[in-house]
Parts: sequence; C-alpha cells; structure tokens
Amino acid sequence: MGLGISIAVNGSPDAELAEAALVEVEESMGQATTYRLHYAVDISEGDLPLPADSRLNGGSELSILAPAESGRQCLVKGPVTGQNITLQHGGAGSTLVVHGSDTTIIMDREAKSQVWAGLTDSDAVTAILGNYGYAPDVQSTAAGHFEDKHTLIQRGTDLYFTKMLARRNGFLFWVTCDEFGIETAHFKRPPLDDISDVELIINLDSPNIQQLNIDWDVERPTSVEALQLDLNSKTDINGSVSTTPQTLLGDSGLADITGDTRSQYLAAPSDDAGDLTSRGQGALIESDWFIRANCQANFNVLRQLVRAHTVVNVRGAGSRHSGNYFVSGVRHLIDAVTHKMEIKLIRNGWG
Repeated sequence: MGLGISIAVNGSPDAELAEAALVEVEESMGQATTYRLHYAVDISEGDLPLPADSRLNGGSELSILAPAESGRQCLVKGPVTGQNITLQHGGAGSTLVVHGSDTTIIMDREAKSQVWAGLTDSDAVTAILGNYGYAPDVQSTAAGHFEDKHTLIQRGTDLYFTKMLARRNGFLFWVTCDEFGIETAHFKRPPLDDISDVELIINLDSPNIQQLNIDWDVERPTSVEALQLDLNSKTDINGSVSTTPQTLLGDSGLADITGDTRSQYLAAPSDDAGDLTSRGQGALIESDWFIRANCQANFNVLRQLVRAHTVVNVRGAGSRHSGNYFVSGVRHLIDAVTHKMEIKLIRNGWG
C-alpha cells in the first residue's frame, strides 16, 4: 500500500495483505483500539479465496504499522474478530471488510468470580495483567480492601473488572504496542504532564489543519461530597474532594470559571478512607472535561502521527482556546494516497 503502511500476520510482515484498499484504525480514550481492512474480492476457479484465507480467520493476529518521522509506529495489534462480505453477481465490485480489536478483547472472554482481599486496586490489576503477558504501566492506588472489612469482589471478566477499577480511581485503561510487538498495558490517570511535540495549527503561518470545532459546557460538578461510616470503629470517613486532582491544561479550570458551588454527592459502600477519596477524585475527574474539540489532519501535511492518550498543542485558536489538549480519540483512514486523522480533543481548562 502507499505511504509505507505494513501489516503483519502473527508477527510476520505480509506484503499482500498490506495492499488493502483502505485501512481504518480507531483509537478511543480508555477503550480498545479497533481496525477495519477493506479489500476487493475476486473470483478464482469458481471460489472466493480471500474471505476463506486462513490469514484472515477469526483469532489470526494482525499488526498494523505506519511510518512516522521517529520511525514506524504500531497503530494496533490484535485478533481478527469478524468479516463483512458484499458480493456482486459476477464478482466485479465485491468487497471484504475484515475487522478486529487490540488484545484487550482476550481479557473479555471468560467471566470470573473471585475475592481480592488484603490488597489495593492497583495490586489486583497488576496480578491480572501478568496473566496476559503485558508489560505493566500501573499507577499505585490508595484504596485498601481488607478481609475484616469490605473485600474486593470480582464478578465478571478481567476486562470488565479492570475497567471498573479504573473508573473508580479516575484512571484510564488501554494497551499500546511498539514496532517489535511488545505490548504495554496502562492503568493510570490521564498522562497530562507528558506533552508531545505535535502542534495543530490554524489561522497562523504554515497551518496544518483547516477547521477546528470547539464546544464547552460548564454545567457540571466542581466538587464531590463523599461521607461514610466505618462500621468497625463507628467513626466518620470523609472522602470529599474540593478541587480537581488533575493537571490543568490551561490557566483557569472549571471551578475558577464558574466561581460558585457545584457539588455532587457520592454514595459508595466503603470503609476505607483511601478508597472513598479515590472514588471522589474519580468522579471529579470524569466531570472535569468541559471543553471538547475535533479536527482533521493529513499526515502528508502534519508529518506526525497523532495518537490517543497523548497531549498536543493547539495554536491559532485565540487566547482562550489555544494551548494543550488531551487526545481522546483518533480515527486513522489510510489508503494508497492519503493518511487522514480524525482527531477528538478534550480539555479541563482554558486560557
């Protein structure tokens, strides 16, 4: 395919599969990365070889790599999950779309019932990730779960359980892969201090985007009230959170802008102060993103890949809306001529 895209099957590059008419890869904040490969279907000796090709069977592991100035980057690695086939009489115009997901889908196959006691949320997640061969990037959590109090109960798949713990703590869970096939599982808060060198420029010299859409909505909580009773000691537990625990991607955060009280009450069964505070922070982080933006960039112009879960700098959007944004999603559309990136951005401050 044009632009140097490459596709590997179970770790081995495959030049034929790389000749797809269109490659779609969608990255989304805290979600599995998915892919769709579009092919033309030919009739050969009265049969349709490509839809039955073992390389595209369910479970076959595909990796999609794209070139960048810093070297090749793996956009996604994971199993084929299905196909969409459209047949035209006579064969001409028939198409095959192969779709798949990153390897977190494997974590979602087996429902489990398990008790996790005497450890933190991050300890439980680290133990789970070890069963799947991921290199762990796990941020420590304060929530404790003790056998003589409330233990941590898993009822569901490892993926469901891990995502539940991520949301409780204001974390995200996602998996990345390098060009050598090594996968890292990230369980942590949005990495807002890791600023990439990507700049999205509009209304200035040498622009690399032509349109930027921005929406903001300040009708959301700026503090969390969280109170519980320790059933063992009969003492109060206060997990209330008055300010966001996140780094601000601007001069003024939501609380600075509203200037009044906008609180949310959190009722969560907890007898550990660390657990209740983490849940309060998680609720506040979830409501923190009051600015959303989207744009489209072309790799031929930008000369850089934009990836989800990174921070980019927007320039030319005025004094209020220029600055750092967190990339909440990217849809890559790659054909023989162009590599378009449909980019979704979020921000928790302006100025």
